[in-house]
Amino acid sequence: MGGASALVWQILLGVVWAGYAAGAALGWGSRQLAFIMGDFGLSAAALIAAVSCFRYARAGSSRFRPAWLLFALSSFMASAGNAVWGWYEVVLGLPVPTPSLADVFFLCFAPPAIVGLLVLAKRPVTRAGWLCLALDSWLIGGSLLTLAWSLALAHTAHLAEGASVARAALALAYPLLDIVLVSMVLALHFRRSNVNRSAVNTAVAALALTVLSDALFTSPLLRQTYHSGQMLDAGWFAGSLLLAYAPWGAGKAADNAFPPGSTQPTSRPVAGSLAALTPYLAAAVCTLGILYSAVEGRRVDRVVVLTGCTVALALVVRQGIMLVDNIALTQELAQKENHFRSLVQGSSDVIMIAAPNGVLRYVSPAAAGVYGREADELVGAELSSIIHPDDLGRVVHEVRRFLAAPPGEEPTTRIECRFRSGTGDWLNVESTVNRHQGGLILNSRDVTERVRLQAQLQHNAEHDPLTDLPNRALFTKRVRQALGGRRSGDSGTAVLFIDLDGFKAVNDRLGHQAGDELLIQAARRLHESVRAGDTAARLGGDEFATIILGDGTRDQPARECQVHEIADRLRLTLSQPYRIGAGEVRVAASIGVAFAEPGISPSDLMRNADLAMYRAKAGGKDRVELYAPQMQADVVRRSELAARLRTALRDGEFALLHQPVVHLASGRVAAVAAQARWRSAQGILFTPAEFLRVTEDGDRTAELGRWLLEEAVEQAADRARAGHPVSVAVRLSARRLLDKSTPFGSVEALLTRHGLPSGALMIEVADSDPRISFDELEQRLVALRRIGVRIALDGFGSGYAAINALRRLPIDVLKLDRGLVEGVVESARLHKITSGLLRIACDLGMQSVADGVDVPEQVLALRAMGCTHGQGMAFSGPLDEYRLRRALARGEFPVPSAGMVQPVLTGGSIPLLSGSHAETPIPPT
Repeated sequence: MGGASALVWQILLGVVWAGYAAGAALGWGSRQLAFIMGDFGLSAAALIAAVSCFRYARAGSSRFRPAWLLFALSSFMASAGNAVWGWYEVVLGLPVPTPSLADVFFLCFAPPAIVGLLVLAKRPVTRAGWLCLALDSWLIGGSLLTLAWSLALAHTAHLAEGASVARAALALAYPLLDIVLVSMVLALHFRRSNVNRSAVNTAVAALALTVLSDALFTSPLLRQTYHSGQMLDAGWFAGSLLLAYAPWGAGKAADNAFPPGSTQPTSRPVAGSLAALTPYLAAAVCTLGILYSAVEGRRVDRVVVLTGCTVALALVVRQGIMLVDNIALTQELAQKENHFRSLVQGSSDVIMIAAPNGVLRYVSPAAAGVYGREADELVGAELSSIIHPDDLGRVVHEVRRFLAAPPGEEPTTRIECRFRSGTGDWLNVESTVNRHQGGLILNSRDVTERVRLQAQLQHNAEHDPLTDLPNRALFTKRVRQALGGRRSGDSGTAVLFIDLDGFKAVNDRLGHQAGDELLIQAARRLHESVRAGDTAARLGGDEFATIILGDGTRDQPARECQVHEIADRLRLTLSQPYRIGAGEVRVAASIGVAFAEPGISPSDLMRNADLAMYRAKAGGKDRVELYAPQMQADVVRRSELAARLRTALRDGEFALLHQPVVHLASGRVAAVAAQARWRSAQGILFTPAEFLRVTEDGDRTAELGRWLLEEAVEQAADRARAGHPVSVAVRLSARRLLDKSTPFGSVEALLTRHGLPSGALMIEVADSDPRISFDELEQRLVALRRIGVRIALDGFGSGYAAINALRRLPIDVLKLDRGLVEGVVESARLHKITSGLLRIACDLGMQSVADGVDVPEQVLALRAMGCTHGQGMAFSGPLDEYRLRRALARGEFPVPSAGMVQPVLTGGSIPLLSGSHAETPIPPT
């Protein structure tokens, strides 16, 4: 039943009982109606109780089901007894005989109820417990028997001496069974189970009310004047109604009172005290019975003496059992106390008990090993005195919050703070806190190593393992912090991206261990060069970054100049020689700088610095470049061009043109220089000026170089078979020549496959990158020259490594840079430089080729200085295969003449030099 439904039933039962009690008090209006309500009314009420208990027992499945079945049987016996009684008084109109069948039913009421109460009682777990239960029952029953015998039963027995045995037994059976039932009710009150206590209490109250009515009925004073329908029947009627209501109303109401998960209240201390005093109260009642007989001046009855002796004996036995149990419990308690004391004293955790005022009342001996302080030294001190001042406020707040929280919701809490050790150091301590008599119990352990390990793991997660600089994740976090908070509007904050030029060559030449040492030294220089509030980080590989916080200045040009100077100092610092092993290593630094803007994100700011850094590398390296907005557009355009280039390589959109290399004295075609052109969808051929820059560091560089070499060799072989044997020159970078994906034998295999003599191929080394190893390049060129391939040095006169290349590399032909040719007629200074370089070539026995010879005056001037060959628009531009063969069939080009012709060096056919790559670029569409 729900709470509201239970209340309705309680009111209804109260109204019914009140009506019955009022009728009994008024005599029901007639003697006949009084007999009917006193007999059949009680029978109906008992029958309702029997049906209610039986249905509840059938519906439930708990271990108390037999008790409710027994209560149902007991109520049925009472109903049958009252029915028989009414049969005599109402139907037959006769007095009830003694004894009768009604007495049989009434006597059968008590035994099932007694057994049912035993089922409801909390079962003892030991034999001693069962014995104590029996002794307690006899103590209560014996004392009641003694008192009842002294007051009334002795007189009843005396009156029954002349009667028959059945009458005498019947006269004593009722009070004795009631005494037994009362004894069980009292015993159950102190030993009832905690399950469905409200229903059990109601059932016990119903039986107690019934027993009380029986006791009044058996009293000689009431027995002589009793007839059915009197007020005494209201007691039996109320007992039956309560028993019928007990399993349904009281049980469900109690269940609703305590929702799932809640804790039911335990017994009050008063109940435990009464249970402990039960034996003494029983003995006192027994003594009162004997004293009553003595005071009345009557001879003490033998039954009273015998019962009193057995009660006293039961009390002695029970006390002996209690004494033995107390001794056992004391020993067990001592063992448990010693056990827990050993656990506390032997635990590696420190257990402390703090009073409500924060004073330590107990500290376990483990404090000496954990804190380095004796326990006695800490006892009496305030807990706050050993907590770090920076942690004290947080600890106090957590303790107050914990103590204010309901204990059932938060039984414990966990606090981590720093404790002062005996050496004065601060230890990281983790404590589990429990409540204890208004104070606290702290179970603490030293977690300093764990905290240190966590800090180390956090450091490792945010720092580069090689250089110990912040990594990309931490650097991004620092940039985000710099762009937020009070610096959010400071446009003076700048991010620098730094790349070490030439680091890969160091790795390849000296090994990764030397490369790692170089990175460590570079990181140390970078860290020492930035300010205390700035951050230097390693992003990966040979890429570093720094963030320079703004100083709040509003003069942006001045700030840009200042940061540029800082970046230039960093560049010079990182470009200083590095001591690696027994030698020195040099690398340069390309730096990109990007300034913060209002609303810019950390990723965008870092991307801008990265773009500026790549622009610095593309602009010649070893320089500082400031970010400009058009850089992003250039990146997009170059990305689109690179994607189109990859498609062009796959779809065969590249074409190969050749530019004749002409002997300046005779005009004869000595060689042809192969040049790649990109054929657009509209059939337009674009010069390589732009797409070569895109592919120089791209993924398709090797593929494009391989296609250029194979196509040039194949077409040269076809021309030779067609009767136009002429040398072909292919321009390749030094990096391409050293590419490990191209083995030494690949060029020889290519020439053999197409049937082209090795002397008909010339390789123009078109790179003077200082990061290129001259040792490896020399080995490569020697291997090519060994198989007959001619070697030309392209762009001579424009690179700082030209003299070193002449000294170390096996060179056959010098190709003058077009920058020397363009002003050779107008500039006397440039005329002398070019003349000197040509004289060096002549002295070394090398052929010479001038690139970019576009006007006749240049031909005359170069020929006068001793240049042997030239290529340019003065003779012919790049030609397709058809026009090239027509030019080769003609065999020569007209050369300009002068009044006085200076003698020139003679020379035969020379390998081709690649044509000019500085033509006006036409962007692909």
